[in-house]
Amino acid sequence: MSKIKQIWTESYRPSTVDGYVFKDNRLREQVNAWIKEKSIPHILLSGGPGVGKSTLAKILINGLNVDKYDVLEINASRENGVDEVRNKITNFCSTMPFGDIKIVFLDEADGFSAAGQAALRGTMEQFATNVRFILTCNYPNKIIPALHSRTQSIHIDTIDQVEFTTRAATVLVTENIEFELDTLDTYVKSTYPDLRKCLNMLQHNSNNGKLQAPDSADMSTSDYKLSAVDLFKKGKIREARQLICSQARPEEMTDFFKWCYTNLDLWSKTDDGKDDAILIIRNGLVNSALVADQEINISAMLVELSNIEK
Repeated sequence: MSKIKQIWTESYRPSTVDGYVFKDNRLREQVNAWIKEKSIPHILLSGGPGVGKSTLAKILINGLNVDKYDVLEINASRENGVDEVRNKITNFCSTMPFGDIKIVFLDEADGFSAAGQAALRGTMEQFATNVRFILTCNYPNKIIPALHSRTQSIHIDTIDQVEFTTRAATVLVTENIEFELDTLDTYVKSTYPDLRKCLNMLQHNSNNGKLQAPDSADMSTSDYKLSAVDLFKKGKIREARQLICSQARPEEMTDFFKWCYTNLDLWSKTDDGKDDAILIIRNGLVNSALVADQEINISAMLVELSNIEK
């Protein structure tokens, strides 16, 4: 029986501090100090999707040699009620640890209800002697102030796009996948700064040892941004605009404006042109709260962006 094909995001997930890419050397030193001292505070890790928050949490847990039975991992976006805190978390914390410390790892804690977060305050204080909480979130503003005051907040910065591209290329080379640099660049621009999403798309669209170009990729595993970037790079501005307006969902609006901002070189190669693009994107973001039809707003913004001198 053949082996199940490994998911790249898991195969290449670092498990030690040495394998993790830190943008901030101070954070590296802090993590190493916690591991050396075998002690951590309650921690809140924030940052965008795919930047390595959960990976860093698991590196800390591994580095502290916490027994697997002393770790409770909960995806707070799925299990997010008061009962979860009172039952599962409290029951876990109230039993004796197998080792020196227990860890409650709340992934995507910004999905935790306000009532659940409020109930968590007392639990964190009651079992502070031998239990530590590690929370991750995309939006720290959705975490109540009481939890901010009980945790050490750490923001995970995104790596720059050059390093992002290098890491993606390294995985392709390691997997013996042939690829064109321009094709890889299209995948990078459509997913940056979410490396997890980039690796998933690269794996899904690597067939017979070669990375497929967006126009020949399996659209069931593709993404409208991938196709849009390909169209923009080919100068098919109107087609790209029509695709985005027909595919972008209302709940994606904030992320869409951020994507436009992180890919300024799609709109212009000059510094002045990029400055103009920033102002246009800002105005589009402001207008999104005022207009009734988001498609019209996005379409108008993309028209302005496409008219910037390249």
